[in-house]
Amino acid sequence: MTAPATGATERPNFVIVVPDQLRADALGCFGNDRARTPHLDALAADGTVFEQAYVQHPVCSPSRASFLTGWYPHVRGHRTLTHLLQPDEPNLLRTLKDAGYHITLAGTRGDTFAPGVTELSADEYGFAEEPTRPSFAKSFPSDTWARAFYRGKLESDGLIDHDEAAVRTAERWLASPPSEPWVLYVPLFYPHCPFRAEEPYFSLHDREGMPDPLPASATEGAEPGFREAIRRSYGLDRLSPDMWREISAVYHGMVTRLDDHVGRIQAALHDSGAADRTVSVFFADHGEYLGDHGLIEKWPSAMEPCITRDPLIISGGGLPGGGRHAGMVELVDVLPTVLELADVPARHRHFGRSLVPVLHDPGAEHRRYAFTEGGFTEEEEPQMERPPFPYDLKGGLQHEQPRLVGKAVAVRDRDWTYVWRLYEPPELYHRAEDPHETRNLAGRPEYAATERRLEQALLRWQVETADVIPYTADPRFAPVELAAPAAAR
Repeated sequence: MTAPATGATERPNFVIVVPDQLRADALGCFGNDRARTPHLDALAADGTVFEQAYVQHPVCSPSRASFLTGWYPHVRGHRTLTHLLQPDEPNLLRTLKDAGYHITLAGTRGDTFAPGVTELSADEYGFAEEPTRPSFAKSFPSDTWARAFYRGKLESDGLIDHDEAAVRTAERWLASPPSEPWVLYVPLFYPHCPFRAEEPYFSLHDREGMPDPLPASATEGAEPGFREAIRRSYGLDRLSPDMWREISAVYHGMVTRLDDHVGRIQAALHDSGAADRTVSVFFADHGEYLGDHGLIEKWPSAMEPCITRDPLIISGGGLPGGGRHAGMVELVDVLPTVLELADVPARHRHFGRSLVPVLHDPGAEHRRYAFTEGGFTEEEEPQMERPPFPYDLKGGLQHEQPRLVGKAVAVRDRDWTYVWRLYEPPELYHRAEDPHETRNLAGRPEYAATERRLEQALLRWQVETADVIPYTADPRFAPVELAAPAAAR
């Protein structure tokens, strides 16, 4: 095992902040010169930025189940919003808790753990001050805005939403943390739609300065069928360029609010006196279309980089600063990284690879490929979600045309992306020349060798990760007590 990050004998603490629906390119430290994210940029400067980290699923709950277990979603069927982590399944927080860490979960997000698992994974959880504002808006300026998930300006009414309540809880907890090594886990909602913000965040970003999203016509070659179906069903062609810029400006305002929340947590950490022995880990569960390809929100079989590329940052606790790793990384790598820093062995087989060597040498090789999966089979249509407004059209499309949300798997190396879809043609993108993945090169003879190589990589990955053998063996021929047959009574 690697020594604790501080180089001292004590095990490091961890602050883990996980926002929802955050694009990597919405942060200054990931190249956005319009972003106002000074606190996250500072966190990145003091640590390591992973420029090519990818989620394992494009939807919230499956992604969270994946990075907490180190398993790909297909390993135990964590592919829906309602199949959550079970009591008999491992997860990062529970492993650390059983190894003597004090685990605090700020907030009560219920999209990760099945009943009973929160109690097994945390010593304390919930709010120091309860939220008073619902997390999801039910009213919108108009139907057109509603189908773009745009709510607009929030008035200063004194109500407290989930994220503000969670951050206040984290601040109060850090004012007097326990003496034993601890983990503060802070899962947040922002910048998840609906797009809404109070001042000063609502007006912070100049609408005219917002870049135009990738247009629906940007893709050359075949595109997955769900794109046109969403555009048509939602009526997104009714949105003018000014409306898309409005949505983008509010989204970036929400990102700045998130950044301020991270800054407050970091300030409380420094005030606690524990910063030098605390590692901060920041990443999202997935991204956001934000108008790219004429789309909004996300989709269960979406493989585009605006959805799958993740803003992973690891910083503090005596780790080197100023690092940027350009190689392939997966969110399943978070689990073994934290466990190695904590000097805690994993008690289950997982598929992550520790990033500790990269933290000390950002130029080190880590992975050749990164994988993302999503979607369903036609036979799973009854198990697909049936969400209420404003997600009702999304759910309707999945039930009416289940092939639109058919299973898909993407494999990426440093230069290429290959997407294999169960019910649709494949996609091949040369990211070195086409970073937004708009020119589908699949099927062209001159790229046949590359397509074949990536297809073989997908096949090998599927076979190697199809399942796991539990570490605990069951006794064979165990004694069985049965009631006597009726005839013998």
